[in-house]
Amino acid sequence: MNGTNPGTLLDPASGGIAIAAELLRAGELVAIPTETVYGLAARADSAAAVAAIYRAKGRPDFNPLIVHVSGVEQARALAHFDARAEMLAARFWPGALTLVLPARADSGIAPAVTAGLPTIALRSPAHPVARALLAELVLPLAAPSANRSLGVSPTRARHVCDSLGDACPPVLDGGDCAAGLESTIIALRESGGWQLLRPGPVGIETLSALLGEPDELRGATIEAPGQLARHYSPGKPVRLNATESEEGEFHIGFGEVAGQISLSTTGDLAEAAARLYACLHIGAAARESRLAVAPIPTDGMGAAINDRLRRASA
Repeated sequence: MNGTNPGTLLDPASGGIAIAAELLRAGELVAIPTETVYGLAARADSAAAVAAIYRAKGRPDFNPLIVHVSGVEQARALAHFDARAEMLAARFWPGALTLVLPARADSGIAPAVTAGLPTIALRSPAHPVARALLAELVLPLAAPSANRSLGVSPTRARHVCDSLGDACPPVLDGGDCAAGLESTIIALRESGGWQLLRPGPVGIETLSALLGEPDELRGATIEAPGQLARHYSPGKPVRLNATESEEGEFHIGFGEVAGQISLSTTGDLAEAAARLYACLHIGAAARESRLAVAPIPTDGMGAAINDRLRRASA
């Protein structure tokens, strides 16, 4: 359609958004930019389109997908919003917070999106290209990260092509992702409690100040992306808290630990989050057979960075 081939880069400034919208309406896949990472998008109301996401990613069918919406009005048609959800959407949307809420029975969302659960994960992205696309589509999009399952998430268009290979759909090229770290995911429970399912750019301290302390996670149910113990893998062994490299290791530094490449030479956690996956991609392509990563503080955004690194090293 429109002369696009797998891996074609679509320029948003030269008709790329309209082409992407046409492909998505037809049930095709398109990789799209968000402020966090690139997403592998399909219309969320089409079982066939969602199945194509799973095939491209090699993703297990028990791992739900985040549904991207234009805003809270569209989200209300898909999930039951209580006062807390309304407050959080007003404060953090568009932005890097995903809400897991009770799904509406008449939402029309393909069952594979929720992996058979009674909840749905919703986010309204802030990236201007993603927002323009959602406004033109007037359709919710299922959009997990645009990489092979368990691999390193993509923060630029070329990462998508490299990860998905022959399965790569057209990519709407929105440049480098500003945040570079997947959204924070929280579940709001009907009992009045809440749980942190995945740390991210919106910190738990900020959320706790608004909602009170979170409930402890129990059980092994996968309710949101990124809950698998092994995830974000660069395909090589990863050693954490490494102040020096050992033979055969590619060393990713931070702050005073220089490394061969640095997440942030100044020790800036926001910069480190934005560069995390780019550095892991560089390490994955390096000649060394193993990776080592400098110690990262655990406060603030450091908690989310360490979470990704622990899963990458599992």
